[in-house]
Amino acid sequence: MRSLIGPTPACLLVLLPSVCPTAATLSIRVPLSVRCRASIWNQRASKGPLMRLSTLFLSLLALVLQEAGPASLPEKEQRRREEQSHYGESDPYSELHVGSYMVSPDDYSEVIDLSSYEELADYGDQLAEVKVTSLAPPTRISPTQSKVTPGTPLSNPTMTKPTLPGPLGSPASHGLPTCLVCVCLGSSVYCDDIDLENIPPLPRMTTYLYARFNRISRIRTRDFKGLTKLKRIDLTSNFISSIDNDALRLLPALQDLILPENQLVALPLLPSGIEFLDVRLNRLRSSGIQREAFRALEKLQFLYLADNQLDSIPWPLPLSLRSLHLQNNMIKTMQTDAFCDPVEHRHTRRPLEDIRLDGNPINLSLFPSAYFCLPRLPIGRFT
Repeated sequence: MRSLIGPTPACLLVLLPSVCPTAATLSIRVPLSVRCRASIWNQRASKGPLMRLSTLFLSLLALVLQEAGPASLPEKEQRRREEQSHYGESDPYSELHVGSYMVSPDDYSEVIDLSSYEELADYGDQLAEVKVTSLAPPTRISPTQSKVTPGTPLSNPTMTKPTLPGPLGSPASHGLPTCLVCVCLGSSVYCDDIDLENIPPLPRMTTYLYARFNRISRIRTRDFKGLTKLKRIDLTSNFISSIDNDALRLLPALQDLILPENQLVALPLLPSGIEFLDVRLNRLRSSGIQREAFRALEKLQFLYLADNQLDSIPWPLPLSLRSLHLQNNMIKTMQTDAFCDPVEHRHTRRPLEDIRLDGNPINLSLFPSAYFCLPRLPIGRFT
């Protein structure tokens, strides 16, 4: 300050801090001196002649500083301002402060008007798959060849509808591996409710097959050929009306054969190791069961033939049998040896505890000698 306005009287240096609290930090900036002058002006009513003198001095100091202008700035500050003024003419964005441009979603209401996009078309349904048979090398076209005669239609590329993998048995699924259409989990294959029309080719290690709720109408000999580990076949609720006689006989590991809710009228030859046979809700007739068809099934425990068209009890039954369901058929009579041996009265069939003949027109009270070997009487009508 002394370099700008010369030596300062000692009285003023003493009085300034007491008159204006901000005068102790007074610099060459004009706004600060002006604020100090305003502060003094507010206090002059209580300070007297000395305060008027200080106010007059500060006013004079502000005028001197204003006249000094850039000459009072340090050399580095003056160079910086000159550089900013020089680049300001060529780069109008040099003075922008990004922090002051806080953009909110509301600021775009006048920039982007989404209402003009209501008529955009969706071309997803019009796209078709272009069938490319070969990739030819690029050929150069001369300017004369590139001219197109007006009115000549351009040839369109071959367009084909996209093909999706369909269920096995349909034209779109030929050649597909079974595990792409069915679900393969370990040695189990699940082909439920996928509109199968035939038994699909199965992996050699298949142990359990579930192909329920399909449209299978026939079981052929080749369907299970070579599946030596197959233990269970579940074909519930299909349209099976015939099974080739040797389609199941050559399955040495088969234990459970589940065929309810189909249209079978006859049974094929069965493997000797079968334990569970369920043929309920079919059209099975007594003439469709071969004579002594169950005698050789030495491991058969559960035989379910309910809701068919049988008119007699299958005979003879294996000694291993535990449950026999024949309800809701057309059985009117039975043989005296249907369950027991009439000659050997000491013979008992302890395992066979569950026999159901209810829903048949037979009167069970007419055949008392047929039950002496059973642990329990059959369920049915006795009057």
